[in-house]
Amino acid sequence: MVSSSNFWSGKRVLLTGHTGFKGAWATLMLTALGAHVTGFALPAEDEENLFDLADCASGIESHIGDLRDPSAVSAAVQATKPDVVLHMAAQALVRRSYAEPLFTWQTNVDGTLNLLEALKPLPSPPVVLVVTTDKVYRNDETGRPFKETDPLGGHDPYSASKAACEILTESWRLSFAERSGIKVATARAGNVIGGGDFSEDRIVPDIWRAVRGGYELELRNPEATRPWQHVLDCLFGYLLYIEALAQNPDVPPALNFGPAGGHPPTVRDIAERILNAVSSSSRWAMSGNPGPREMLKLSLDTHLARTSIGWADYLTEERLVDWTAEWYRAYAEGADMRAFTLEQINTFLTIASRNQ
Repeated sequence: MVSSSNFWSGKRVLLTGHTGFKGAWATLMLTALGAHVTGFALPAEDEENLFDLADCASGIESHIGDLRDPSAVSAAVQATKPDVVLHMAAQALVRRSYAEPLFTWQTNVDGTLNLLEALKPLPSPPVVLVVTTDKVYRNDETGRPFKETDPLGGHDPYSASKAACEILTESWRLSFAERSGIKVATARAGNVIGGGDFSEDRIVPDIWRAVRGGYELELRNPEATRPWQHVLDCLFGYLLYIEALAQNPDVPPALNFGPAGGHPPTVRDIAERILNAVSSSSRWAMSGNPGPREMLKLSLDTHLARTSIGWADYLTEERLVDWTAEWYRAYAEGADMRAFTLEQINTFLTIASRNQ
């Protein structure tokens, strides 16, 4: 159990993608648990970003580099000599993948291979968790929750590159991991929301920008469904998974992480709940430019994660929205966002500890 064990205390963790939204939360969560974090990522893309707002660089080693550069990746690995690798760096936006397919494929596939290959010379084999996405499955848009054994695929370049990353990781695990002693698995997470996301083409940042700018929110696909979860529930799953991999050889090599239940809310549902939480006067309208094709229905079966490693999601329904809205309200009021973000993390760990 993450919140009460000493597993993370003193662990050397190489966290790729630490300057991104999920990566910044992971940086602070790991730091709160006593890990020694080394980050490797491109610079934070947005001028307004959680990594800087919460001063996530404080107390860690931060390496700015490109996954596509094998020498930079190898140098970060050798400098860290990690006990744990949490690989979160990626080009993670569907619409951007249409505009930049080469960058997307090179980052998500070649970059992952560069990282895995760089681990081979380490004197002590680490535990490695490669984070992919719920979009790795061959989606027939029936709304049926996908299981870990379902076929992989992908229509858009992002989804396809992440499915390829899954195949790559499985091949590398079967070919090299056993002889080197490295434990490797993949985590397939649903759509995460939470405070501090300012990325393009994501529902919560779009809401925040609309509310702050005083204009109407535009939704491309209001009836689309996604397995929404709070970023802390998702990260907690990753950490539990890593602990289990380190201690149990029979843990599944891939797990889904998403909300319980088979009927996820629509984009419209999430948008209206968050709009009501942050600004009762704001409204939304259908976008006149829906853009490239995106899957309308997506749902995950998370039974295996719940039974094999004892994971559960705690920030569901109202809590999911409330915690997200509270972060943005605190930010708007000029709060110390490192302290506020850590407060949410510590409160979450207390909730998780009581329910384990």
